Order: sequence, then structure tokens, then C-alpha cells
Amino acid sequence: MSIIMSQQKNERYNDLKTDAFFCNRKLNRGFLNLLLSTLAVLLFPGMVAAADFYTFRDKGGDVYFTNIPGHGHHKVRLPLKKDKLQMSGINVSCHIEAYEPIIASTSEHFTVDSDLIRAVIKTESNFNPQAISPRGALGLMQLMPGTAQEMGVADPFDPVENIRGGVRYLSRLLVALDGDFSLALAAYNAGLSRVIGQNKVPPIQETRDYVERVLNYYRNLKNVKKL
Repeated sequence: MSIIMSQQKNERYNDLKTDAFFCNRKLNRGFLNLLLSTLAVLLFPGMVAAADFYTFRDKGGDVYFTNIPGHGHHKVRLPLKKDKLQMSGINVSCHIEAYEPIIASTSEHFTVDSDLIRAVIKTESNFNPQAISPRGALGLMQLMPGTAQEMGVADPFDPVENIRGGVRYLSRLLVALDGDFSLALAAYNAGLSRVIGQNKVPPIQETRDYVERVLNYYRNLKNVKKL
């Protein structure tokens, strides 16, 4: 049986394998989770507990989900549990304390300011470990699949793996850019090639807004500690 969830035209149908099912990245994440979960329960009731699901990007840059492993496919966790299905509708700030141990340990290990890590996570995902951006960035620190693989992250939706990989990557950027927070954040958002050698935040409005948001959160965290 072939199950297709996509907004793409019918020419993609011939490329799909029998057991695969796909979803276009433009679908709402919460709706996607619910739809995937429901279909899995209805169509594979005896396999749900053992089922593995993967995300991958095609040549056109679109992100898909499938139950077939393969080169470039990154394993994800199907959010069947009630708390995960409701994640997008609850106040995620109540979960921040759960991430403090890994934030503290990665801060020390990679020598990155813990408040900067918190500010990046807040800006990137609002502390939602299941977040997926329209461009396919994944998890708390919104790692692109390629970056996640380079940083040794097997499951981008695992908070510990995601934070460790994200901080490792941020640390590399800080080293490459002489510890300059603004430049490192710009590189985190837009890519190192757009920043290194320029000695300034690139003239990309999205990137400039991103850097400003992260630094505002960072300053607020520092100011709270002074009270």
C-alpha cells in the first residue's frame, strides 16, 4: 500500500516506493504529527511501537518524511505520546529546567556562555524539541540535517543530542570568528561563508533580525541575574 501526503504534482508518484509515505514540508507541524500518528495507528497497529521514521531533503530542497531508511535519511521519533502531541499548544517555558543540565555541561565542555546557548534555543525553537522550520531545520537548536550529521547528531529531536551538536557547532563558529557573538550568530543563521572575512553581519534582513533577537534575549538573561 502506498500512502502519499504531499502538495506536489502527480509526477512524483512514480518515484515513490511501495511502503513509503511522504509529507510536504509546508504542512503544519502539529497537523503533521497528528496525521502521521493517526495513520500509523490505523494502518500499522501491530508495528507502531517498533516503527522507525526518517526525514530527508530532495534535490529541490523540499523536506519529506518516510518509513524507509536510506542514504541521507535522518531518523526521527514519531510523537505518539499525548505530551508530545500537545507540545505546540503548551507553555514550553515549564520544560526549560529539564534542559539545564545539558546546557550547563555543553557550556563548560565547549566553552560557550550558557546564557548565549539559552538565547539561541529561545530564538530558534522557543524550547520546543520537536520544532521543524520551513527550511527543514530540526529540534531545539534548529540544526539542518547536514549540520546535524557533521556534528554527530543521530536524532535531532533528542534534546541532549541536539543541544550538544548545536553548541559544538556554535563553538566552532565562535573560534573561527574570534569570539565575536554577533558574527558567530550571523554565521549560525546564514552560514559561515557569508560572514568569514567580511568582519560584519551580512546585509540580510532575516539574519540581522535574528542576531538582534538572540542578543536581546542574552542581555535580558544577564540583567535578570544582576537583580
